[in-house]
Amino acid sequence: MTFETIGFLYHPTVPAAAALADELRLGIAGHTGRTWSRSAWDPTALDLMDGTDLLVCIGGDGTVLRGARTVIPRPIPIFGVNMGRLGFLSEVSPAHALPRLMEVLLGAGRIEQRTMVRAKVVLPDGRPAAGLEHQHALNDVVVGRYGGRPVYVHVLIDGVQVEVVRADGVLVSTATGSTGYNLSAGGPVLAPEAEEMVLTPVAAHLAHVRPLVLPRDSLIELRVETDLRAVVSFDGQIDFPLPGGASVRVRRSEHTARFIRLGPPTDFFRNLTHLLDNARPAIRDD
Repeated sequence: MTFETIGFLYHPTVPAAAALADELRLGIAGHTGRTWSRSAWDPTALDLMDGTDLLVCIGGDGTVLRGARTVIPRPIPIFGVNMGRLGFLSEVSPAHALPRLMEVLLGAGRIEQRTMVRAKVVLPDGRPAAGLEHQHALNDVVVGRYGGRPVYVHVLIDGVQVEVVRADGVLVSTATGSTGYNLSAGGPVLAPEAEEMVLTPVAAHLAHVRPLVLPRDSLIELRVETDLRAVVSFDGQIDFPLPGGASVRVRRSEHTARFIRLGPPTDFFRNLTHLLDNARPAIRDD
């Protein structure tokens, strides 16, 4: 792999993240053609993706989630530096960031491809919601209550209704997102490169609904029944209000997130219990 242009996205509210981006840019000077740096929340970062060969995300997993959506539709690999809590997506510590990044520039590492999902919001009258026709997510899509009452969610798989869930919400998770909200809601953890999706109710009321692992090509529709409002959330970062009768249709995206990994695939399983047992409070990274 050759990286002529390298971009840096950093968490905007952590001064150490921006400082580390500057340090890394200086450290790799002479080993690449061009670098650029932006806050992960800066919309102008999107304009810099064309021609970028590698994206370095400095922050927590939320910074990586933003980066993965920002590079679409370009197959730009992502190198994550963890300044957050768990670091499921960012496996390199700040102290080792420069030497590990230099290893990558010298040809080390492998590409790990992660499934993403694509969602479409359909309003009660059948019209697509403006601006949300093709919303992509790396972690999950969550349909849930807005306020104090649970919502009824009609769950359809490939056009067939399989359940009506009264719950705080229902989420559709990728393998990447299986270690996030899905895990907290009692869903299973999938291997990182699995292409299946997980359907998980969140705090189901008076029901025995269990999480479902669904085939990679399933079309999942979540139709909201409520007298008030519900909300759909993409990766926990983009929220959109849903009126009663609206639907969210989720399927596997045509795009994938590509991560550069320096360790073997088995590192995921070795680190999983360690990360969960040693989670620590740190920056909020959303």
